[in-house]
Amino acid sequence: MIYSHEVQQMCVVKKGANHESAPIPEEGKWVRSKQITDISGLTHGVGWCAPQQGTCKLTLNVKEGIIQEALVETVGCSGMTHSAAMASEILPGKTLLEALNTDLVCDAINTAMRELFLQIVYGRTQSAFSEGGLPIGAGLEDLGKGLRSQVGTMFGTVAKGVRYLEMAEGYCTRMALDADDQVIGYEFIHLGKFMDMVKKGIDANEALEKAKGSYGRFNEAAKYIDPRHE
Repeated sequence: MIYSHEVQQMCVVKKGANHESAPIPEEGKWVRSKQITDISGLTHGVGWCAPQQGTCKLTLNVKEGIIQEALVETVGCSGMTHSAAMASEILPGKTLLEALNTDLVCDAINTAMRELFLQIVYGRTQSAFSEGGLPIGAGLEDLGKGLRSQVGTMFGTVAKGVRYLEMAEGYCTRMALDADDQVIGYEFIHLGKFMDMVKKGIDANEALEKAKGSYGRFNEAAKYIDPRHE
């Protein structure tokens, strides 16, 4: 430890008050965190790149400072998927501090890691008040049985109106319009279920029909349109 000349010439003043750090909620406990190993919790964070071309949702499950589980979801940029593949391999096993200072290949993922770090170390996790926290694998539950991200993609113009392309339920195949050409529902294909059936040997056309669903007053439509071609 090197002290400046000015500090060396100072007399000693004893420290009186010694307040501890404020406790933060972690997995059903109140913890006074002093080291990275004091940190546990599951939470989500969202990040973006400088040109804001794409975004990343990152989910981490941390136990005693070590990342045990990572779910990386990206949208808007083709290169991000390759970065996500690397990040999902890099993150598990690292401490939070290591992860914060690791190049996760994509700025959006790096930003998500930064935002998520702030939530975790301040006790703002999803599992803050869950006794024992959440098990490893809890991140996958967000994806549902089909293990697909919940993505919404909509497009609209003044001239032609709105087009539903993808909903949380799946890939939109038809939009239902009433007599005034207003949207009253839509049809979708749950791609996770569809692929599971195809992998089991079910004919693709049969699987397609079984994986279809609809929302709203779909069956009452005056007409149906294909949102991608009409």
